[in-house]
Amino acid sequence: MTTGTDFNMIDATIADIHAAYAAGTLTARKLVEFYFDRIEKLDRNGPNINSVISTNPEALAQADALDEAFAKSGPVGPLHGIPLAMKDQGDVKEMPTTMGSVLFKDHMPGRDSFVTAKLRDAGAIFIAKTTLGEMGAGDTHGSLFGSTRCVYDFDRTAGGSSGGSGAAASANFCAAAIGQEGFASIRRPSIWNGIAGMRPSAGLVSRGGVYAGWPSIYGSLGPMARTVADCAKLLDVMAGYDENDPITAHGVGNQADSYADGLSTDGLKGKRIGILRTVMGYHTEPDSDDFKQVDALFNKSVEDMAAAGADIVDPIEIPDMLEYLSKRAWDTVGDEQSFRDYAAGSANSPFASKEEAMASPLYAQVTNGVTTRWAGSATPEQYAAYQKARGDFMTIFLNTMARLGLDAIVHKAVEHTPTLISDGTAPPFVDQKGAPHLNTFLIFVPSVVVPAGFTPDGLPAGITFLGRPYSDADMLNYAYAYEQATGHRRLPELG
Repeated sequence: MTTGTDFNMIDATIADIHAAYAAGTLTARKLVEFYFDRIEKLDRNGPNINSVISTNPEALAQADALDEAFAKSGPVGPLHGIPLAMKDQGDVKEMPTTMGSVLFKDHMPGRDSFVTAKLRDAGAIFIAKTTLGEMGAGDTHGSLFGSTRCVYDFDRTAGGSSGGSGAAASANFCAAAIGQEGFASIRRPSIWNGIAGMRPSAGLVSRGGVYAGWPSIYGSLGPMARTVADCAKLLDVMAGYDENDPITAHGVGNQADSYADGLSTDGLKGKRIGILRTVMGYHTEPDSDDFKQVDALFNKSVEDMAAAGADIVDPIEIPDMLEYLSKRAWDTVGDEQSFRDYAAGSANSPFASKEEAMASPLYAQVTNGVTTRWAGSATPEQYAAYQKARGDFMTIFLNTMARLGLDAIVHKAVEHTPTLISDGTAPPFVDQKGAPHLNTFLIFVPSVVVPAGFTPDGLPAGITFLGRPYSDADMLNYAYAYEQATGHRRLPELG
């Protein structure tokens, strides 16, 4: 499909778009119009993917301004005229931030998040806010919008909680998208919609102006795009210190000069890759046919990495991993304070605290994932035990990599294919099935996921590159080399 020029927009990369701008075969206005047209035809109608909550009423005017600037003096920055979508828990001043919930319907914070501002300064245009697991919880179901569909099977969930960002990027409703992950919220919907995605090491990217930020340390914003290279280009702009999100102090001195410039098709050559086969996904079923189909694709991915020049260590074991993972506990105090801080920074928050939101008559309408998480608070003793376990396990994790001489660990991105929407919206409320959370247990480590093929039923699977703290550039490089060697990205058939 074209924009009325010789430029093919479908699955176009940032580099493709910029080349078309330079050649004069595309304008930012035509590109935004193209995406808006697809959203109307395929997201709100047709297969009704239902990945977009709102669109930016000023996007076309912003595109015109960028086109005018380009004609006068060239690109305004490294993301000039790149239309992006933001998971609807990050603030973009022209659009509401709803968290996908009736609790925050029509909530206009009146500000840009820190990352929104950085991307905008680099020339990006935020054209849409995307669906999410309500209030950032679980697969992408919400009282404000319903459910978001997997682009490869409309009866199945897009995953979550960044399901809208995953589906929108895969369906070509935007050039790329921003997600947020505290459990598996970028990695699972990326793979279940056939794109690359990344949860950076905590501290690289600010959560300022984003729901579920400081003083909670679980969540990280990250890029979700059809290619690893585009993820890297977004991270180049997103990363940076923000005094209003103190976790970013950890990233000072650990940020690469560029995450995109060092990508190489030879990135896996001579790299020692440990294959982690321990079953660790959330509510996973290793005896099921679905698990076995994903396992077969994982086995093939190991062969493909070896063919790309990697030195494979298969299998590896991380001592006592499952015992440590079982100690995960939410920071109840931090979560509550982060709600208060986010609300206090908004120009128009309907609630000042989580308690106020739970006391609202609207709370009865929210999805099961929210009520489960908010009601299932950990005790201070449980959280303290998790903190100790996390510190102890980080040492075990790093020692395993050092002892085996590993450059990265690879495991399944998700141990199951997308679950049915009907199973996630009625008892027993199947949610996040098969999702590993090793990276978000440790918090300060990067994970990059990349497609690894499709089952005989046409459902997607993928692999994760997991590394030491702040080895984000290396993980992107390994994922890029695998992606380029295998080419598993498949355009969804949307009609």
